[in-house]
Amino acid sequence: MITTTNLTKSFGTRVLFADANLQLDAGQRVGIVGANGSGKSTLLRILIGEESSTSGDVQRPRNARIGVLRQDWFEFEQDTVLEVAMKGDAELWSAMQEKEALLAAADAGADFDVDRFGELEERIQALDGYTAEARAAEILVGLGIPPDKHDKALSALSGGYKLRALLAQTLASNPDILLLDEPTNHLDIIAIKWLEGFLVQFNGLVAVVSHDHRFLDAICTHIADVDYEKVMVYTGNYARFVKYKAEERARQQTEIDKREKEISDHKAFVARFKAKASKARQANSRQKRLEKIVIERLPESSRRYPHFKLRARRPSGREVLKVREVSKAYGDHIVLMDVDFDVHRGERVAIIGANGIGKSTLLKIMVGRLDPDEGSAAWGYEADPGYFPQDHKDALGDPKATLTSSLWDEVPTAPVGEVFGRLAEVLFSRDDADKVVEHLSGGEAARLLFAKLGAQQPTVLVLDEPTNHLDLEGIEALAEGLLKYDGTLLFVSHDRWFVDKLATRIIELTEDGIVDYPGTYAEYLTRGQGKDHLDADAVMERERAEKRSRKQKAKKQTDDEPQPPTPAPAPPNGPSKGRRGRRGRR
Repeated sequence: MITTTNLTKSFGTRVLFADANLQLDAGQRVGIVGANGSGKSTLLRILIGEESSTSGDVQRPRNARIGVLRQDWFEFEQDTVLEVAMKGDAELWSAMQEKEALLAAADAGADFDVDRFGELEERIQALDGYTAEARAAEILVGLGIPPDKHDKALSALSGGYKLRALLAQTLASNPDILLLDEPTNHLDIIAIKWLEGFLVQFNGLVAVVSHDHRFLDAICTHIADVDYEKVMVYTGNYARFVKYKAEERARQQTEIDKREKEISDHKAFVARFKAKASKARQANSRQKRLEKIVIERLPESSRRYPHFKLRARRPSGREVLKVREVSKAYGDHIVLMDVDFDVHRGERVAIIGANGIGKSTLLKIMVGRLDPDEGSAAWGYEADPGYFPQDHKDALGDPKATLTSSLWDEVPTAPVGEVFGRLAEVLFSRDDADKVVEHLSGGEAARLLFAKLGAQQPTVLVLDEPTNHLDLEGIEALAEGLLKYDGTLLFVSHDRWFVDKLATRIIELTEDGIVDYPGTYAEYLTRGQGKDHLDADAVMERERAEKRSRKQKAKKQTDDEPQPPTPAPAPPNGPSKGRRGRRGRR
């Protein structure tokens, strides 16, 4: 469905990829992977036709319907959520709106255009328009937007839910090709699981950029790897790609080592025997063979690991935090009720729980960004928290500041060389130093904020979904940095690997209070202490079990209620209204 020929993209002297020849067909689900800045999203925009290549060609079917996930919800702010989703199919939406306009005009006394109305009816039926609303509603529910929000204006939703509505619009567009850039951002694990099922059943071509490797494992039939200034396509999911790529790299390195040893042996022979008459001919022969051996060096990978240097400026007191009977509600919706616990120096506490249970709210109360309705959160001696919010761009200060000045604010007495060094540790080059904060990508903003936290040297780190915008290399590097951090850590994350790697204590928020477990996440689950909130299959199975339980309780309650008396038999002279009704229904 999409073919590229010798596709090359460069910015000045920097080559993202060169001579990429891809054949992407219907039925394939292609994950586009690579380090941040390697060119994944650029490749996707070139495939869409929104960006031009430096050279090469892209061929797309002329009449193919392409669904693209966009971030510009502003033009839909006054539409209802259901309308936003239905507008995905522009042709159908246009026909439905014109039909409504004809009917409204006729009601107002205008002449009714019967012919045009008939044409619109035929087009709507051909596009399966009379089930469009039901399909759009089903997609919205699958993505976690409940029916009671479907008739509300998009402006009434939070940013994360607005993006879900735009994703629903893309999926409802009846596309032949789906091109999605980070579709799992702002989705909980239930919505991600639903999206996985939708994409697996989709018959067209899917190309998706994602840092969620569990998601890529679940959906992908192929992986397009943007690395080494090339785009290589591998068959299989992400785990298979990682294994094959490592094996291929090792094979190539073994071949290079073999050729280098051959060169070394030839050189040694020539040096030893070139002056010896009986061996001179052999030495000359080896010298000629030596000159013909060419070793192509393996190119450098674009995958880079940041260095998150996180240290506490001094030890805090033993008692770091006291949370006492904290309660918080938004209107009638209670998210926290009588939450009570202590945190001690050196602990790494993962706060987990179902979506909407109040995890982020609790962190905001801890750091003073939000007041509780009741209770308190008090920091102990020398407990100085550094906060990483979900919307971390808000924590970076002046959006017009450059990277250099933004970081320099944290270490005003440091020489400029130290500031450049700190930026380099989180993968910003000298050329990036004058980049403006408001123009940073999500991953770049996250790395800058961690550089600022490293400069602040807080004695406590409070992190809310710190891995959301990091690539795999960044997530691994952050886990390594936090393991070396000598202060206290409190964090919320949906990344199971990350939680299991770091946590020494689990606090689960539930509707009935908290479950406080001293141990790792794996131990917490193994000992049956609580529910698994970080695995989609476990969560969905739990929801199904809870639904079954609610139905059984409702049925039992109905069975236990007193039944109305049996109606008297009908008079013999004719059937009752009830009988007439039943006969009519037959």
